[in-house]
Amino acid sequence: MDVFGVAITGVGIIFLFLGNFGVLRLPDVYNRIQAGTKCTTLGAFLTIVGVGIMEPAWLWKALLIALFVLVTNPISSHAIARASRKSGVSLCDRSVVDKTKDFEEFREKT
Repeated sequence: MDVFGVAITGVGIIFLFLGNFGVLRLPDVYNRIQAGTKCTTLGAFLTIVGVGIMEPAWLWKALLIALFVLVTNPISSHAIARASRKSGVSLCDRSVVDKTKDFEEFREKT
């Protein structure tokens, strides 16, 4: 079980590294939030579950923490992106679709 736990933790660490690389590499805040959230959610989940597998006494606590991360990380990134949009942070010049524009125009009409 230790080898399986180490493998899962290693995959989680790789996802965490790729998420950090995406945050450094992508052009605007919205792309960075997406890269950071997707990779860190899966990376943290796998890392925590891997530690739980390596230490069977901690398994239930690790699963509870992993479930908490799985639920709260996407919600918090959505809140950050929404606050960024409402405060006027613009998209990158290379962005071609802005679906939030339709919602803002709809709100102004009603």
